[in-house]
Amino acid sequence: MKAIMVMFDSLNRHMLPPYGGDWAQAPNFARLAQRTSTFDNCYAGSMPCMPARRELHTGRHNFLHRSWGPLEPFDDSMPELLRLNGVYTHLVSDHYHYWEDGGATYHSRYSTWEFLRGQESDPWKGQVADPDIPEDLHRMRRDGYRQHWINRQDMDTEERHSQTRTFDAGLEFIRTNSEQDQWFLQIETFDPHEPFFSHQRFKDLYPHDYDGPHFDWPDYKRVIEEPDQVQHARYEYAALLSMCDHSLGRVLDLMDELDLWEDTLLIVNTDHGLLLGEKGWWGKSVQPWYNELVRLPLFVWDPRTRAAGARREDLVQTIDLAPTLLEYFGVDLPADMQGIPLGSDTTRHAGLFGAHGGHVNVTDGRYVYMRAPANPGNVPLYEHTLMPTHMRGRFTPDELADLELAEPFTFTKGVRTVRVSGHTLLNPYPFGTLLFDLHTDPEQLNPIIDDQIELRMATHLVDLMRANDAPPSQYERLGLSATGEVTEEHLLVRAQRDQALDAVAPLPDLSDLPEGRLSVRDPLKALLADPQAADVVSRHLPGVANTELLQVVGRTPLLDLAAVATGVISPSALRLLAEELSTI
Repeated sequence: MKAIMVMFDSLNRHMLPPYGGDWAQAPNFARLAQRTSTFDNCYAGSMPCMPARRELHTGRHNFLHRSWGPLEPFDDSMPELLRLNGVYTHLVSDHYHYWEDGGATYHSRYSTWEFLRGQESDPWKGQVADPDIPEDLHRMRRDGYRQHWINRQDMDTEERHSQTRTFDAGLEFIRTNSEQDQWFLQIETFDPHEPFFSHQRFKDLYPHDYDGPHFDWPDYKRVIEEPDQVQHARYEYAALLSMCDHSLGRVLDLMDELDLWEDTLLIVNTDHGLLLGEKGWWGKSVQPWYNELVRLPLFVWDPRTRAAGARREDLVQTIDLAPTLLEYFGVDLPADMQGIPLGSDTTRHAGLFGAHGGHVNVTDGRYVYMRAPANPGNVPLYEHTLMPTHMRGRFTPDELADLELAEPFTFTKGVRTVRVSGHTLLNPYPFGTLLFDLHTDPEQLNPIIDDQIELRMATHLVDLMRANDAPPSQYERLGLSATGEVTEEHLLVRAQRDQALDAVAPLPDLSDLPEGRLSVRDPLKALLADPQAADVVSRHLPGVANTELLQVVGRTPLLDLAAVATGVISPSALRLLAEELSTI
């Protein structure tokens, strides 16, 4: 028995032909759906990248206890369990987060692995001189943006693109081992994650007139660009999606050639989607986790059931992939694994999803309930870990100064974790608690108020949090009880309605904002460097000069910061800032 997983990052379900997409060119995804079972109600769990991959390994949720980080010493890893039970496991990937501090223990769980360099901000090619960077609409620039333009220089042809080289390596493994048995191959590409860097033949699939600034890397914020710029970025994503489709077709071709459909499980999946202007937003992580981000494409071919062309309506999640692979190879599921094998008769009544410190969300397939913090401070919030690293660095001594040892959780195998104060870059509180009916509002444009439905969904939420042994701080942060029944006194949709409406209020018409020597289009640090402007900014945004936000986005124009920081810079505050700055 063999198994192949083809995993993409930020793959938008609604753009794929099997899910109703009617303009992006992806014929191999349509071909895939004819050969596999297509899942119509697959939801993400923990987000974004590495939290999702922890679920892929462990079959249980990550986000209630910890943010982005490595596998923990007490975690059960699906590839490792396969390896220990005689199944050869191999990872080929250009997803560079695996090789940062916050992902450092995942790849080494496989028997072997191969890493292809160059994606996004991968610290790959060394160049002291600055690269040529065109005029661009990407505003929130860090050192990684410069590195990306250096990397691009060495991927100037389709053959040298890291996605192509990743699939080359995956196909090489298949050809080398096609006559062997008991192996699992994971081909994982960072694409179509931003930046939407593809080559000309894929761009040619989407002809359009555009002579504006370079734009294939939207910031995670509200849409403030012109309509032609927005459409151009969508075409750039679509071109990269078509490149992914071509790479997928190469796998399908080889499965046809070697007749692997007879004895090979195939899973094609992703970690989450990406907003491309829907609901007036770019990206992810800043706004609530709408269905464009969490309702995922999933295709599975199981040679034992041979259900080609089938549609599956059952509610499944990312945590189900690890138990699916273990069950397929006849490996016992660990007691701590909460996912359900996809071939099982057991059904899920509700699914939990979210990011650490953000909304905690639940869906039953019809309703989606997004539970916001009960207090503006989004506290208490703690990290529980024995691997104190963030995405690109270690926890600082200051972060660890007040560490405590927490009591063991049910899944830590009797081991206590370190508990330290956690934080989020942006606070989810301003968005409020939201409830959507997907039957009447599939695009989630009109949140409803219904106490009885909220009570039922909040009960699902609490039940799943308890099943995941959520820390007591999470219940307190959300205004829920760790014990007892959920009652009407716990409901928040109605109480937080006004702030939820304020959060989606549009920014002022940019053409109406006055400009002078200084304006809201200037970087925040530049404004704070001018005494008069600093006084204006400090009066309207007290404390902004001392926040972590300044350290991260100080070079960002104030206008773009307002597009990111919902609840920090309101539309009315932005207008007042513009008016006062224009008089300096």
